[in-house]
Amino acid sequence: MVRRPLGNHHHGPDTLLVTSDTAQTEPVAAETENLREVIERARFVLFDFDGPICRLFAGHSAEDVAKDLVEWLERQGLRGLLTEEEQVHPDPMVVLYAVHRRHPHSDLVSELEERLTQQELKAVPSAWPTAYADPLIRTWSAVGARLAIATNNSARTATSYLASRDLTNCFAPNVYGRGQDLHHLKPDPHCLNRALNALGAAPAAALMIGDAPSDYEAARQAGVPFLGYARTAYKEKLLREAGAEDVVSSLEPVLRVLRGSA
Repeated sequence: MVRRPLGNHHHGPDTLLVTSDTAQTEPVAAETENLREVIERARFVLFDFDGPICRLFAGHSAEDVAKDLVEWLERQGLRGLLTEEEQVHPDPMVVLYAVHRRHPHSDLVSELEERLTQQELKAVPSAWPTAYADPLIRTWSAVGARLAIATNNSARTATSYLASRDLTNCFAPNVYGRGQDLHHLKPDPHCLNRALNALGAAPAAALMIGDAPSDYEAARQAGVPFLGYARTAYKEKLLREAGAEDVVSSLEPVLRVLRGSA
C-alpha cells in the first residue's frame, strides 16, 4: 500500500492506514462481486488460446516467425506484396493478413498460412503456461462447465499444446482455430459461433476469456459476456478502450472465486 502524507499533521499513521484501507476495500469488494456474478453465470467457457492459456511465443520469438514469413515471400519474388512497415512488423499475423488482403483465397495464402502453422507448432514446446491457467481449466471442467477454445492460432497448435499439458480431456473436441478463410478470424465471431453451436450453448450462458480487443469485439458480436485477461497495464488499457468492463490482471482471483474461497 502506498502511504501518502496528509496535509493535517494531527492525523497519526494509524488513522492514515485506516483511511487508505477503507478507500481501497470498497472497489475491491465490488470487483470481486462482479467477478463472482460473471463466473457463476457461465455454464460454457470459451477461451482464447495465446494469452489466457499460454504465451505461445515466449521461447520462440514471434518476430523471428514474422521474419521467416517475409523471407519466404522474398524467395518467391513476392516481398513487394508487403509495405515497408509490414516487412518489418513483429507480428506474423500482420504479414499473413496483408497477403490475404491482396490475394484472398489464393494458393499463396494457403501456403503462407501452413508455414505459420508449422512455426506455431515448433513454438509449443517452449510456450509458457499462463499462471493459474491449468488449475483454472481443470477446476472449471470438474465443476461441470463445458469448455472450448476459440483462437486465431491454428487449431492444431492449440490441440498440441493442450496434449502437452494433459488438458485435452477438458476441451475435446471443441477447439476452433484459424482456417484457410482469414475473413473468419476474430474480431469476426465465426469461431465463437462454431463453438456455441457445437456446445449447444445459448450465448448468454457462455463466457469468453480473451486478452485482445478483437476477442472482446467477437464476443460482443456473438452476444457472449466477456472477461478480459490483461498481463500488462497496456493490454488492460486496450481492452478497456475497446469497451471491456470486466478485466483481470491475473487468473488467480478467477480460480479463487471458482473454488468458493474469494
